[in-house]
Amino acid sequence: MILGTVLAVTAGGAPFHPIRFLLAVFAIVSIHASANILNDIGDFRRGLDRTVVPGSGAVVRGFMTSREALAGALILLAAGSVTGLILVWLSGPALLWIGVAGVAIGVFYTAPPFGLKYRALGDVAVFSIFGILGTLGAWTVQTGRPSWIPAWWAVPIAMLVAAILHANNWRDIVSDREGRISTIASLLGDRGSLAYYGVLVFGAFGMVLLFIAVTRWPRLGPPMPLTAAIVLLAFPQAMTLWRKARRRHAPEHPTDFVALDGATAQLNMIFGILYAAGLAVAPLLAR
Repeated sequence: MILGTVLAVTAGGAPFHPIRFLLAVFAIVSIHASANILNDIGDFRRGLDRTVVPGSGAVVRGFMTSREALAGALILLAAGSVTGLILVWLSGPALLWIGVAGVAIGVFYTAPPFGLKYRALGDVAVFSIFGILGTLGAWTVQTGRPSWIPAWWAVPIAMLVAAILHANNWRDIVSDREGRISTIASLLGDRGSLAYYGVLVFGAFGMVLLFIAVTRWPRLGPPMPLTAAIVLLAFPQAMTLWRKARRRHAPEHPTDFVALDGATAQLNMIFGILYAAGLAVAPLLAR
């Protein structure tokens, strides 16, 4: 949301609408939370998540029943959807289709008849909804029109979001296979999952540097400012995660690999803040 808003102002030339931004944050957080709860319910009911790990939700921990969690998920989904319709009224009809796509992916991530997560499409789903569509939606909220710029420049963030999910699925390969659940991790196996994790994590940094280079060509859109390279400050953290991933069979600390998904989420947060800050300060430095 922050990245898409920053891009709308700096690259899209839109005025900043703070009320729209706050409404958009509420909408996507509500829908994201709803999707996460639905995911916890789906896994719990399938018997996949019964052991408490650092990233376990309230259902697995026994804080609430799956029925209570479902009620909460539906309330959050309704709140996010209604807020989204308000934003459509404020920003224009183009936002409606982005919102509908996001809600549909979030709901059918685990819900039948699609169950995207269980058909090795979970990585694609989170890459789309919490990377590309979130950034594109934030841009459209501010500008009133969609653009390929936020969708393209959001790819590094989307890769890290996919890495979070992959770290989770990598840890759960055995239980997923026992439950006849197909994920990218279960298809790749342990060694393949390590390589895939490296591509997602290090590829995010590589994509930023690639964008900085190729967007210097006029036909490839507005140039990404050199200040976006500030994301490299997060590279040492990526190396730390890589070491934990490689030492998964003999970790320095028992939770290093078990909690790799949470640690990857922390990297995503830091990377995203640096990325947005690098793009935000570029116009100020150009004055």
